[in-house]
Amino acid sequence: MNTLTIHSPFATETAQPRHGATTDSPYATAAQTQALLRSGAQYRRERMDAADMMSTDEAAALAGTTRVTVNAWIKAGRCIGVTHLRRGFKLPRWQFEPAVWLVLQPLAKALGSSDGWQLLSFLESPAPSLDGQTPRAALEQGVAPERILALATAEAH
Repeated sequence: MNTLTIHSPFATETAQPRHGATTDSPYATAAQTQALLRSGAQYRRERMDAADMMSTDEAAALAGTTRVTVNAWIKAGRCIGVTHLRRGFKLPRWQFEPAVWLVLQPLAKALGSSDGWQLLSFLESPAPSLDGQTPRAALEQGVAPERILALATAEAH
């Protein structure tokens, strides 16, 4: 039977094909696609509301610069900013730690994207090649930045 189980930190949904529908299709059903989109939107809302996220004004104060500069950094891939539903960006506070900060711009280049969600996802997703650690945790624990950049380059291809 063609069944797609969607796992997210918030829920697990299983979508079954309609009665009488063919089960050998490699494509997701409309119900499966809708369930996936719902879980992704919910994850993004909850991630933006997490305690480690801050506004561009807060990031500017932390970095000793202006909101305009922080927005330019986001655009250039020098820092992670995810589009906030209301207006502007939200930024993870931990990215300003030296172990992470120095790697962000080369990381964006290695991934071929300055998209905040892509950078955040890469840094917060466990990697088998790091023994299940996230790249962020590995950097914070002293893993060589070159290893993380090589992982990002491999993921981009």
